[in-house]
Amino acid sequence: MFPMAAPICLIPSAVSELFAQVTRTRQVTLADRFGLMAAAFDESLTSEERDALNRVLRGIRRGQLQIVDELSTLP
Repeated sequence: MFPMAAPICLIPSAVSELFAQVTRTRQVTLADRFGLMAAAFDESLTSEERDALNRVLRGIRRGQLQIVDELSTLP
């Protein structure tokens, strides 16, 4: 028998903060990738949050955003 996994709960405004930071820096960090993954599994996202998530993913796919192996872009 497998233990129950803890539900994924995003911090309020996490998606909008992630979107703003990625848009500003044009980089997707390791922490951002974990945030994107958590957001993708969150079934309670609003349509605006889902749109922001899709815009980030589309930017990655089109090469407009750079994926970096840093934990954060903050100094």
